[in-house]
Amino acid sequence: MTLTHMKIQELLDENKSHECDGFGPDNVCVNIAAIAELPSRFGDFHIFAFYNNKDDKEHVAIVRGDVTDSEDVPVRVHSECLTGDVIGSLRCDCRDQLESALTMIGKLEKGILLYMRQEGRGIGLVNKIRAYGLQEHGYDTVQANMALGFRDDERDYGVAAHMLMSLKVRSILLITNNPKKIENLTCHGIVVNGRIPHIMEPNDYNRFYLETKALKSGHLIDFSGKTHLPEQADPPHVRGMSEDLIQLVTQKHI
Repeated sequence: MTLTHMKIQELLDENKSHECDGFGPDNVCVNIAAIAELPSRFGDFHIFAFYNNKDDKEHVAIVRGDVTDSEDVPVRVHSECLTGDVIGSLRCDCRDQLESALTMIGKLEKGILLYMRQEGRGIGLVNKIRAYGLQEHGYDTVQANMALGFRDDERDYGVAAHMLMSLKVRSILLITNNPKKIENLTCHGIVVNGRIPHIMEPNDYNRFYLETKALKSGHLIDFSGKTHLPEQADPPHVRGMSEDLIQLVTQKHI
């Protein structure tokens, strides 16, 4: 089912007067500012632009189909990565994850990719480059962040939760390897009914980075052999998954 012009106008009208106490540690309240069609190499989408009441960060939701009042919508929450997403850096798997998620969602009846302005796991672009410099002197990604005075991961998903609520999504299937994303979204009131693994093939430049995320940050990625972790050994059949989605995920991850 596609998003109709009437539904688009309804969402825009509702957001004109929306006010709330906000989400996350900074009590950020977001509003839908604009909606437009977005044909792409990954499929046909609508793009929702959000602004907020605290800073100049603008986030977007790339939406496939009409997700309003829907259950178990496949959702990827993707944090901005200029070096990976735009330039194609091999130091991370961000661009691979972004394109893989858009390809998957573009083949489904409905789905969402939230593109969040949280560069460098929330430490910003300049500090991310500083962290890169430390990694060249033997630090891993966690040690580099902490040496700069940050936590391993400074991101908060309150804004992402608010965006999903603004889209009127009832529950989601989260496309992630990171259990902390599920915990954080759940704490902000999002119903997460399942997880879709999102494992990318490592290269010579990002293998240590991915191993560190698995070892120190709890990401569900296994490097001990060709098989995945027990949680990833079987196709992720969860309540509400369509046969098409099961087939896509099975082909991709198993």
